[in-house]
This record gives sequence, structure tokens and C-alpha cells, in this order.
Amino acid sequence: MDLFGSEEGKKDPQERVPRPLADRMRPRSLEEFCGQQEVLGANSPLRRLLAQGKLRSMIFWGPPGCGKTTLALLLAKIAECEFTSLSAVTASVREVREVMERARINRNRYGRRTLLFIDEIHRFNKAQQDAFLPFVEDGSIILVGATTENPSFSVIAPLLSRCEVVVLQRLSEDDLCTIMERALTDAERGLGKLTIHAPPELLRRIAELSDGDARRALNLLELCVEIAPADSEGRKHLTPEILAQALRRKHLFYDKEGEEHYNLISALHKAMRGSDPQAALYWAQRMLSSGEDPLYLARRMIRFASEDVGNADPQALGVALAAREAYTILGSPEGELALLQCVVYLATAPKSNALYVAEARLKEEIERTGALPVPLHLRNAPTRLMRQLGYGAEYVYDHETPNHFAGQEFLPAGLQNRIFYQPGPFGFEREIAKRMAWWEKKRKEMRQKTSSSSEPPLAPPTPSDEIG
Repeated sequence: MDLFGSEEGKKDPQERVPRPLADRMRPRSLEEFCGQQEVLGANSPLRRLLAQGKLRSMIFWGPPGCGKTTLALLLAKIAECEFTSLSAVTASVREVREVMERARINRNRYGRRTLLFIDEIHRFNKAQQDAFLPFVEDGSIILVGATTENPSFSVIAPLLSRCEVVVLQRLSEDDLCTIMERALTDAERGLGKLTIHAPPELLRRIAELSDGDARRALNLLELCVEIAPADSEGRKHLTPEILAQALRRKHLFYDKEGEEHYNLISALHKAMRGSDPQAALYWAQRMLSSGEDPLYLARRMIRFASEDVGNADPQALGVALAAREAYTILGSPEGELALLQCVVYLATAPKSNALYVAEARLKEEIERTGALPVPLHLRNAPTRLMRQLGYGAEYVYDHETPNHFAGQEFLPAGLQNRIFYQPGPFGFEREIAKRMAWWEKKRKEMRQKTSSSSEPPLAPPTPSDEIG
């Protein structure tokens, strides 16, 4: 099976549109592969596996245009495997299982291995990924998945444990220039049959605009060649003016579903947490300019208002909700200013993660102690039987006590005196801390009174002792 042979004679006779330059210029051997020396160098683990004929299932993790699909094709060719591909965007569980069964038949009946390439494997749900496991386990297939997302988050653990994760890097500008130079001189697959003058500085500029993506670089080069007029001798000159026509605007590297999506929101979150409004505004605008859904940005700020500001400034949550509502009403681009206003407010607000810490402590406690019974005095007693069983007994209505505070116990047995939420020292949480301290003082006084009948009655608080 020749994966990289000439396509002549194989095309539909009615096909008029040639394959894109980026597809035609795929490397035909590892020696032609440009970049990724850590993965494909002479002494790399992958090279040694290929030399020993011990190719195993892998996950290629890297940005767009770094060579994931091409490398899978080359591995199938070198290992003399049947190459089959599926797209996670369109394939169903049934289709996956059909491919797996064919692979098992090829192995058992013909002794031929199948390399199954799954593009965008992170888009497969758990059930679809589960379908691979028995076939990867028994060796029916060599699974090669491609993903732009961290596989730790997007690939299920059982499958990940059976695959080698290969990290591919963005191609350097030098790599992209080399790839474009090859395309300009290759007469068989590239643009070598044309007479093209492409100054090195122009190729370098295309490389800069392509953000390490070989496909993007070749597509932009091909577009420049297509729109460049030929002179009287049939020669095409690629100039900055031609590039400007081809390039409507610089395409910022941003994948709303990939890792860079999470990198940028992480940068925004950390800049706001670090109280740096300048950096926070930069990352927010970077996301908006790159095509991020503004409502996603709004949702993240609502979360930040509780996670990192919390009760240090209780108004922060209201500001975040108002910003989202403002954008919903105005839309883009007018509503984006409200989001930036919210970014500045959150970045400059006093910070507290006390609620975030409390949430973690609560989850841990509930996981440890399980479903503890609600104390009888806290239970509602709508029926006679419940009252006979003691439901609601000894409950004290706080509003009928001095200071509207009875000092009762509300946690289940065994959890008394546990502290989950500890207010921080900044913003409004300083006031919350004062209130909590006042209540705790009164609670202790009431417990002392209950334990000793000789204790004098609780005196009403002085004006300075009130909550206010």
C-alpha cells in the first residue's frame, strides 16, 4: 500500500480542483520531516522503537500544523501497517467498532497490523474512547490519536495508560521558512514549475504570521502566489503589498477548543488574582480579539468574583453578573466594554479565597464522615408522630431571645466546633470577622451559663459590643 505515491490516475476524472499545497507537500519520509528533533532525532525513543519494530499506541499532543497527521502516515508506512483514519468530529461508536472488528480480522486472518489514526481524539466522549480499550489491549490496532488539548484532561485514564504521549512543539520560524522554500522549488508537488520570486524577508514575515503552523504558512504562501500578477515574462513577484492583500489581518494563534484557550484564560485569571489591571485587560482583549465567546469570558469572571474576591468585596459578584447582563443586552462590540470594566473592578478589588478554601474543606469533611443525621432539635415536626419522636424538641427561636441569638448548636454530632470558613483580613471580610467573633463570644458565654447554674445572667451588650 503506497500512502505517498502519485495520485495521478486515482482522481475522479471530473475533479478539477487540485489538492492544497499543504497537503501535496506532506513529507514522504522521516528525513523530509522538518522540526521535532527531540521526537524524531537519530537517538530518540521513537526512532529506536521503529528500528526494533516495536511500534506502540501513541497520543500526539501538539498545536495545529505541527505534523501530527503527517507523522502518523509516516509511521504506518515505515511499520508496513494498514492505515485507517477516523475523525472524532463525525465518527460514531458504531463506526469505531466496525473499524476495530476489521482490524481484528486483518490481524487474525492476514497477520497485518492496522494503525488507526484518530484526529481530534479529545472530541470523543467517554463511551467512544472506551470502545478502543479491548482492541488496543489485545494488539488488534496501533492507536495513534492527535489532540491539541492536554490529554490528561481529554483522554480517559485507562486509554491514556495504554498509550505513549508524544509531545510535539510549534515549528520554529526557520522550520517554516525551510518548508516554504521546499514548496517553491519542488516541481513535482509544489510550485517549482512556476517562476516565482519570493524574497527571504517575505517568507520570514509569513512564518511570523503563521505561529508555528506549517499548514497556515503554506496556505498563505499559496494564496500569495495565486493573487500575484505575472510580469511580461511570466514571473510572479511576491511583495509586502501582495502579502497584505492575502492577509486580511494577523491571525492570532488561538483555538477556542484547544490548550491555548485554557492558557489565555489562565493568564487572565492569574493577572486579576495578582491585582494587575493592565495585564488583566491585555489578556481579556487578547481573547476577545481572537474570537473568544464574550459570554465565556463573562462566566469566568462570575466564577472569579466568588473564588478569588469572595466576601472581601461582596459587590464583585453583582458587578460580574451586571457585566454579563450588559453584554447580553448590547452584544458585540458595544457590550465588550462592560466586560473590560468588570476586569478592572475584579483586578483592583480586595482578594479572598476563604470561600474557595471552605468549599474544599466541606467536601473533604462530607467525604470523610458521610451523611451524618440532622440533630433532632433542627428537624421540622409537621406530624404528631414526629413530635413524639422528639423532632424539633428544644429548638429555640432566635428572635425570641436577647440579641436575637440563642447560641444553639447547628452542626451534626461529632462536628461541633469545626471551622470551615475563616474570613480574610481584607475588605468587607474584616467586618465579617468581627461579627463572627462577637457571636462566638456570646456562644461561649451561653455555654458557660448552661454548665454552671451559679453563673450570673447574661448582661445585655453595651453599645460598643453590638454588631452594628
